[in-house]
Amino acid sequence: MAKPQTITQKILAAHAGKDFVEPGELILAKVDIALANDITAPLAIRAFQEAGAKQVFDRERVVLVLDHFAPNKDIASATQCQIVRRFAQEQQLRHFYDGGEMGVEHALLPEKGIVGPGDLIVGADSHTCTYGALGAFASGVGSTDLAAVMITGEVWLKVPESMRFVYTGKMPRWVTGKDLILATIGDIGVDGANYRAMEFTGEAIRSLSMDERLSMANMAVEAGAKNGIIAPDEITLEYVRDRALRPFKTYASDSGAAYLAEKTYDVSRMEPQVAMPPSPENVRPVSQVKDVRIDQSVIGSCTNGRLGDLRLAAQVLKGRKVSSGVRLIVIPATPLIYRQAMDEGLLAIFMDAGAVIGPPTCGPCLGGHMGILAPGEVAVATTNRNFTGRMGHPQSQVYLANPAVAAASAVTGRICGPEDL
Repeated sequence: MAKPQTITQKILAAHAGKDFVEPGELILAKVDIALANDITAPLAIRAFQEAGAKQVFDRERVVLVLDHFAPNKDIASATQCQIVRRFAQEQQLRHFYDGGEMGVEHALLPEKGIVGPGDLIVGADSHTCTYGALGAFASGVGSTDLAAVMITGEVWLKVPESMRFVYTGKMPRWVTGKDLILATIGDIGVDGANYRAMEFTGEAIRSLSMDERLSMANMAVEAGAKNGIIAPDEITLEYVRDRALRPFKTYASDSGAAYLAEKTYDVSRMEPQVAMPPSPENVRPVSQVKDVRIDQSVIGSCTNGRLGDLRLAAQVLKGRKVSSGVRLIVIPATPLIYRQAMDEGLLAIFMDAGAVIGPPTCGPCLGGHMGILAPGEVAVATTNRNFTGRMGHPQSQVYLANPAVAAASAVTGRICGPEDL
């Protein structure tokens, strides 16, 4: 009888051409998608060329997205993008995204059906783990590792041990997948899942929209995880069925599969969570964050720039105004999300409230552009990291929250939940 395996083990075994892989085992696995952006691709391209390679392993499976400093903010970023653009043209890559087609990579790839259940995806970006929400194994790698993948279509991996996170109960209003993952990181710490697979399950997970699942998997890396993953269900299949560009296979963990640890959270009494600077593990319920005045609120990024996130923020902002002295920046994550938000009247709600609406870009999340903080300034953001200097000056501060909290805080001028309005 076959030995029980987790969903992560099964996907890795399938891509290594094996029936079973053991946690800790080193494997050479075939890659479905290799991804890079305008910061990481130039390094990978240089390593690719220095290795003497002439052609990527598959021009349908190498994906390049210009999203971090795009639209270009200066000469250096324009040059980076030029390197990637030329390489994409020379290699005739099917999936190269620039200009009006460009979106934040980790929102764009699921939306376009480039990634799907059962895939093995590596990307030269730490938040590649987002795609685990679809039931894929997805993980970030370095640019030189990515160059090797672009040449061979294969990657060396150590099979991670799995940790199981079970979420029970019914989600209260204004509590989202972002809050579940913040609460989890607050509990286990930023190294609590170091090189492990974080498997999310339970009744609360099954009730989450695809947008919220993508938010949760996105931040697995903030707990040090190799990957975050949610087994596909009907919500997943409904999302991928009409999008998937390739046939896909769904996997689920066997009963009796071995886990390094299991944690259970009852979400029924949870409130929106806030990560205080300077770490995503410094988490408190919003009601315990008192009198923190803000200069800026950012709604967007690969964590919370999807349509569901914008709808949630618009619910809070409708008929209200941004507080005097606060800058509210809203960045839809892809052109399609931008268009849908426009068609639904969400952009009008944001503009009426006094927000600035940006084109799809990572922008302020990484301290790139379109919302950099000055010395002493404080921001609340729906992004995923709040390390010192992350969004600008080392003397600025970033608080992480869900879109409803970011919107409510923009209205009051201090960090608060929507219940406070």
